[in-house]
Amino acid sequence: METQKKEQRIIRISSKDIEGRMQIYPGLTKIKGVSWSLSNATCKVLGIDKKKKIGSLTKEEIQKISEFLKNPKIPKYLANRSVDFETGGVKHLVGSDLELQNEFDIKRLKKIKSYRGYRHIAGLPTRGQRTKSHFRRNRGKSVGIKKNPKMKNEKAA
Repeated sequence: METQKKEQRIIRISSKDIEGRMQIYPGLTKIKGVSWSLSNATCKVLGIDKKKKIGSLTKEEIQKISEFLKNPKIPKYLANRSVDFETGGVKHLVGSDLELQNEFDIKRLKKIKSYRGYRHIAGLPTRGQRTKSHFRRNRGKSVGIKKNPKMKNEKAA
């Protein structure tokens, strides 16, 4: 008889469900705020094999990964907030913290009425894209020139 440990189907890391069949390296990138490079750094720092399946991780390893992602010891260029607005320091946010901080940043831009804030209010692109042919509203409603059937009948008579 084989004494294999059963793999779990779904593992929850940083409030995100990840399939147990995935390898750790691509699996960690499913978490919002974790890039490929951060996933690689996590595996290297914690000494976990990148090709290992997520379902075969022990509770201690999952705990170590989630603790590392909350407060990663990584270089500044890997952090997603290299200069935090409030603290001025280097931060790396993951999951719902990242979404919440992004919302607060957009609200701040709208409140101070910066150019980017106005673009967010209007629902237009904020990073300098052209708007002549894209970002149009209600494209399905306009068909072009519609001819009035009443005018056709008058011209025929």
